[in-house]
Amino acid sequence: MPYAHPTVEHYTPLFVTLGAATTPGSVRTRLTHLPKGTHMKRRAQLAGLLALPMLWLVGIYIFSLVMLLITAFWTTDPFTSKVKPGFTFDNFEQLVANPSYSAIALRTLGIALAVTVLSVLISVPLGIFMAKIAKPWLRALLAVAITLPLWAGYLVKILAMRVTFTEEGFFNSVFAPFGISGPGFSQTTVILTLTYLWLPYMAVPVYTAIRQLPPNLFDAAADLGAGAWRTIRTVVLPLIKPAIIAGSVFTFSLSLGDYIAAKFVGGSTQMIGSVIASNINLNPPIAAAFAVVPIAFVVIYLLSVQRTGALERM
Repeated sequence: MPYAHPTVEHYTPLFVTLGAATTPGSVRTRLTHLPKGTHMKRRAQLAGLLALPMLWLVGIYIFSLVMLLITAFWTTDPFTSKVKPGFTFDNFEQLVANPSYSAIALRTLGIALAVTVLSVLISVPLGIFMAKIAKPWLRALLAVAITLPLWAGYLVKILAMRVTFTEEGFFNSVFAPFGISGPGFSQTTVILTLTYLWLPYMAVPVYTAIRQLPPNLFDAAADLGAGAWRTIRTVVLPLIKPAIIAGSVFTFSLSLGDYIAAKFVGGSTQMIGSVIASNINLNPPIAAAFAVVPIAFVVIYLLSVQRTGALERM
């Protein structure tokens, strides 16, 4: 016999018992014809609840982005260095025409992608080991080790990587006798530093997704003759793809907007943030125009992954 969803009439005895009404019709009347003051009170409560978040979102966050976009179309007087309001595409044309600006934008994009890929390569096997193999005490220890970078200050973590990998750092001091030298002040050190900074934002969602996978999936894959790497490639990765995409949004966007790492461990390596920081006082319209570039990169990436459903899990 098919299941029939209960209607309001099924609950009539309950309404009578509670004294709410004597018929379902009267219940509907009471629900739809509330006193006018009740509606006003609820609207006031809702307005009070949303006032602060909407003030932050619209009055500060969105307003500042709009002002940034407007400033990108202004000009700077070459004689007085004062910003003049107006409307021109010269700043954006300069970004395209200047080879150094294009190279810096592509370099920043490549660094962000490299950090994201490296974070995935570390997070997936680590997440499998923590969720399916490690003992509880070891799992807890690894969880602390992964989230440890979040406990320290931003500059402290960058200086730790500088002390470790630069010319006079720990790596060279230990391995120099064996003819092995560290990356020094280079783009490689920037990628390693950014991976160290943002790895927790990838590792945590990946570990959570792998932990939710039933253990019999791994047993079934082994029974069918799949090795460890084939199981990861054909079973694990398709199932945790939304978690990887969710984590990549953080690693990708945070790496695009960073420039402190390049300043302290990159040597001559420049990123988009480096150009923005150097022009924010000298030529604010150019800085504003260049700031639109990482925003455009992130928007394009979000539009390309929105159909996967990963953004709903963030």
